[in-house]
Amino acid sequence: MKPKRKLLIIIGIVLVLVLVIPLLVPIVPMKGLKAVEDLADPDSKFIDVNGVKLHYKILGSGEPAILLLHGFGASVFSWREVINPLAQTGTVIAYDRPAFGLTRRPLPGEWLGKYPGDSPYSLPMQVKLLTGLMDALKIERAVLVGNSAGGTVALAVALDAPERVKALILVDAAVGTGRQSLSPAVRFLLNFPQVDRFGPLTVRQIAGKQGDELIRLAWFDPSRIGPEVYAGYRKPLLAENWDRGLWEFTKAAVHANIENRLNSIHIPTLVVSGDTDRIIPVEQSKFLAESIAEARLEIFPQCGHVPHEECPDQFLAAVLPFIRQIQ
Repeated sequence: MKPKRKLLIIIGIVLVLVLVIPLLVPIVPMKGLKAVEDLADPDSKFIDVNGVKLHYKILGSGEPAILLLHGFGASVFSWREVINPLAQTGTVIAYDRPAFGLTRRPLPGEWLGKYPGDSPYSLPMQVKLLTGLMDALKIERAVLVGNSAGGTVALAVALDAPERVKALILVDAAVGTGRQSLSPAVRFLLNFPQVDRFGPLTVRQIAGKQGDELIRLAWFDPSRIGPEVYAGYRKPLLAENWDRGLWEFTKAAVHANIENRLNSIHIPTLVVSGDTDRIIPVEQSKFLAESIAEARLEIFPQCGHVPHEECPDQFLAAVLPFIRQIQ
C-alpha cells in the first residue's frame, strides 16, 4: 500500500472515531431529578413570561418596587438574609434567572427563533424577561439590585430601558471582568453535535466539590458557611434539566459592551463591594462608581463577593438609607 493512501485511510479512521463514536456513546441521565414545582417553598410563585416559567418570591407592599437579581450559580436563596428588611421599604420581588434556581430550563426547540440571541439564556433575552416580569406584575419602574452577573443584567436594563429603572444597586457587579461573548468560531464549536452532546456532562461538575469551592471562594471567611448554605445552593441542582440549562446558558454568552456605555447612565446608583472579593476585584466596583455619573461607592471591610449573605448588617446599613432617599 502506498504511503499516501495509507495516510488517507488513517485520517479517515480518525475522523470516524472523532465524529461518529461520540454520538454513539450513551449519556447516562441524572437520577432523582424533580419538576421545579416539587422543589418549591411554601412562598414560591411561578409565572410565565415570554414562554419561560419563572420562579419568584414577593414580599412587602407599596412603593418602591425592588427587584433582586442573583449571581451565577445562585438563586432567590442568596437574598435570605436581607429580603425581609428590604420588604419594610416597599414591594420586594426576588426571581430566579434562567438556568438557575427553580425557574424552568427551556431546551432548544422550546423557544422561538433560530439565532443565539433568541435563547432565553442570552443577555438580551434576560433583559426582555425582566421587563416582561415587571409588565406581568404591573410594575412601571423598579429599583434593580443585582449581584455579580445579576448586576450585569441590571445595567443592561438601565441602558436598554432606562424608563423602567428607578435606581440601581450594584453588588460586586460583573462588568468588564464578567462573561464575555463567544467568538463565532467558539460558538460554532460548542454547538457542534459532538461537543453539544457532552456539554451537560462538563457542567455537572458544579454539583460536586467544584460547586462547594465556588461558594467558599465567594466568602471572605469560608469557615462561617454553615451546612444550610451549602444545602440551599445545592437544592436547584435537583431540578430536572438543570445541567442542560446551564450548558445552554454557557453557549449563549453575549457581551453587550456595557463598560463602554456606562457614562450614558443617569440613574441614581449605589455600588457596593466587599473589600476581599476574589471573584470580581474591588477595583471593578470602583471603576463602575467612577464611570456612572450619579453613582456612589460603599466598600465593606472583611467581606467577599456576596455581602448580602456574608455581611448583611453592613449591606443593609448602606442600602436601606439609599432606598429611602430615592422614594
